[in-house]
Parts: sequence; structure tokens; C-alpha cells
Amino acid sequence: MSRSCKSIVVSSLGALALAVSLGAAQAQPLTVVELFTSQGCSSCPPANANLIKVKDQPDVLALSFNVTYWDYLGWKDTFGRQEFTQRQVNYEPPLGHDGPFTPQVVVNGRADVVGAAPGEIQHLISSAGHTSGPSLSLDSGKISIGAGSAPGGRADVWLVRYAKGVVEVPVARGENTGRTLPHANVVHSLEKLGSWTGDATALDVPAASDGLSTAVLVQSPGGGPILAAATN
Repeated sequence: MSRSCKSIVVSSLGALALAVSLGAAQAQPLTVVELFTSQGCSSCPPANANLIKVKDQPDVLALSFNVTYWDYLGWKDTFGRQEFTQRQVNYEPPLGHDGPFTPQVVVNGRADVVGAAPGEIQHLISSAGHTSGPSLSLDSGKISIGAGSAPGGRADVWLVRYAKGVVEVPVARGENTGRTLPHANVVHSLEKLGSWTGDATALDVPAASDGLSTAVLVQSPGGGPILAAATN
């Protein structure tokens, strides 16, 4: 083999190794499972338990968003935030509902179930598949979104901070008086970082505090489909 041919082979192997390395670093597509729940709702504990069953599945990002509209029943949800309630409200018209309810599980922003019956969440995960939008990676305080098609010309980029794992919350009043309720991957904050218009984009991600994990969602506005997701 001539020296020039050897150089081509070595160069090709180097490019292949680099491509494999980059492919390994690229975040894998996820299935995003959002549970809208409330500590003041007696129907929610079974859905909380079902989310716990799927939270550690490969390529699944499971998140608990605690809402506020049941606080009037006598127990103020310890994780509830108005912005989480608003996120759920935004989902309802595209999903064909008149208003929010708990429990509700939304997968990839495209389909929903109550989520309390055994196997209900798993069935929706299996039928929904992964997000299929632009490439998305989260590393070293930056997110990188690849080029692609943004439906409607624009998508929102959301920063989610959540506590990975299960936390037990004792409830002293309301419909769940005397119960200790488990919650999986509880969301503590939701912030819009910016927009994606189809061009390759990089955005800075502030450092997380209090040991929280980070997820990033690229999503069509107004409660539309989630196009891509990544978590650290």
C-alpha cells in the first residue's frame, strides 16, 4: 500500500473515531413524561406511585409538576407553583380538554392520560415514542440545539430544575390528611431560557443550586409538542 493510501486510511479512521465520539456525546432522544399532581387531591397518590415505577427507565424523563388549584381544600401543596398550574392550563386546549384536572400525565406534550390505573403511564410511553426534533445536548453550563425545522417558525426553550429521586411528604390537612405521599423527580422551578428558530443555537445555562438536576425542553409554544429534551 502506498504512503498516500495509508494516509487516507488513517485520516478516514480518525474521522470515523471522531464521529463515533461525537455520537456518543450527543444526548439520546427522550420520552418526556409530565405528571400534574397535587398533595390536596385524594385521586393523585396512585398516579404518583405509577410515575415512580417508570422514572428510572432508560430514555425516559419523568417530572412531577405540583399545581395550586386544590390548595383551597385545606392543604397548601408544599411544591405547588402558579407557573406549573399555568403550564398545565396551556396543555388543555390542544389536548381537547376544557380545563385542568389532577392527576394528569402528558407525554411529549402530545397525548395524555389520567395515569392512576396500573400500566396506564407505561402504555402511553410505549405508544408515544421519543421526541424527534433537533439534536440537543446539555454540557458544562451550555445547551446546544442543532439546526432543523421549527414548526411555526419558533419554539420555546425551557429550563427545568428538579430533585431527582423520591421524596416523602406528610400531609396534615385536606383530602389526604394523615397520609405520607411519595413524589418522584419533583420540579422546583421552570424558566424560559430563550427561543429556537431552526438555526443551530447555543445558550448559557445558569448553575443549579441546592443539588437540583437540570433538564432542558425545546417545545412548540402554547402547550405544543415537545420537540427535544435533555437532562444532566
